[in-house]
Amino acid sequence: MESKRKSFFNEIGFKPTIEKLVDLTAKLYLEDDNPWVVGYSGGKDSSACLQLMWRVLEKIKSENKPIKPLQVITTDTLVENPVVATWVRTSLDLLRNKAKEKGLPIFPNLLTPNIEETFWVNLIGKGYPAPNTKFRWCTERMKIRPSDRFLRKISSESGEAVLVIGTRKAESSNRAISITRFEKEATRENFSKHVNLMNVSSYLPIKDWTNDDVWLYLLQEPSPWGINNKDLLSMYQGATDGGECPLVVDTSTPSCGDSRFGCWVCTLVKQDKSMSAMVQNDSEKSWMEPLLQLRNDLTIKDHDKRDFRRLKGHVQLMGPEDEETTVPGPYTKTSREEWLRKLLQAQNKIRSNNQLPKDLKKIQLINQDELDQIRKIWFYDKLETDDILPKICETEAKGEYNFEPLEDSHVFDHDILKILKETCGDDEMIFEIARSLLEVERKHFKSNRRTGLFDEFENIFRKSFYKDKTDAIEYAKQKKKIKNQANKQLPLETN
Repeated sequence: MESKRKSFFNEIGFKPTIEKLVDLTAKLYLEDDNPWVVGYSGGKDSSACLQLMWRVLEKIKSENKPIKPLQVITTDTLVENPVVATWVRTSLDLLRNKAKEKGLPIFPNLLTPNIEETFWVNLIGKGYPAPNTKFRWCTERMKIRPSDRFLRKISSESGEAVLVIGTRKAESSNRAISITRFEKEATRENFSKHVNLMNVSSYLPIKDWTNDDVWLYLLQEPSPWGINNKDLLSMYQGATDGGECPLVVDTSTPSCGDSRFGCWVCTLVKQDKSMSAMVQNDSEKSWMEPLLQLRNDLTIKDHDKRDFRRLKGHVQLMGPEDEETTVPGPYTKTSREEWLRKLLQAQNKIRSNNQLPKDLKKIQLINQDELDQIRKIWFYDKLETDDILPKICETEAKGEYNFEPLEDSHVFDHDILKILKETCGDDEMIFEIARSLLEVERKHFKSNRRTGLFDEFENIFRKSFYKDKTDAIEYAKQKKKIKNQANKQLPLETN
């Protein structure tokens, strides 16, 4: 689609077009007191938008008009491509300092997901399988919610807000259709309706620019806050066919892991072309190889690593009746522990690579808060009372993380659990149900009111009463058969 589009600058020329756009944007900016927010990812499109907005504020200041604050938001999923993440943080620091020096009210905000919504807390902690097109749990939690929370807060304080984003029609035919549709639904000229939020409008200053237009602008006009746009171009060239991962405002936004810069763990595409190209094309980025390997491991069919039961314990069947199979549930305890080990081992390999840049020498693929949250999920929610997480971290990352004693102690330590497991023999279901029942009883033992005790007992029995996987599947088939027969016998409703 890009090749068929003419340059946006053809009609009146490059400089007059930019001046006209800056004048229009300044006029819109001064029309009311509503706060404006720029979505900045560090990529080419959002960089162009932010540079334009800097020019707008400079123009307003030169005319001695009052300038309302301009907020800049960047969402860090905590699993961003490290090269891009470092670039973005450097850019935000320069932006903050230069804006203060120039007396411009520009305020960068680095947003992150809530701790219970991060990638590793969900995958290693709760056991969510690696995201796929049918279960894309990552985008909503890690990208949309952080920006929506910020926008909701700032718009509630003033009544309305404007989000400036670098979305362009030339990105794809679907993007062009989407932009046109939201423009038609808008109630204010030059603005579009926001996908999720009623009190937020979107402003797309470069919506009609081509890919070449964006680069022409960035290379003709240097970044006013001091980041080098030629370095940005080099970063794109290092990731052949690369593009930026835009500020994601809805789940229709395509995955960023294919030919775009985005999360290094992205499994929504078959191949992470940008990171692969970086590793292959630039010897100085060979240190990223462990990231690429772990990401590829996450894309391998993992049914053998997951429980045959769904998260709440039921067995779900799929396929024709004579070929029914189970829909796998969350990662098993063993698998979750193995993913943690692999992650920490990848961290060690990266740090030991001589090509690793100095500013990434202390790179952390998972932080202390995430590990603390995962530990609580394993210990309290999943009743995995061996509390093995600190031991894994000490083995794979000695002295890197520190863990405080948990607030509540379990009746079983590792040695007693070992005895219980030996007593149960090879019967995993018996071991699971015995451990869980005893733990629930212990938890309620000192309570005067034991509200919920029997509900918890019931949930344990419902999840673990099968003999084994074969028994669970047969039970699910019988249950489904009885349900289907009952539905066939129901009388048809009459008017």
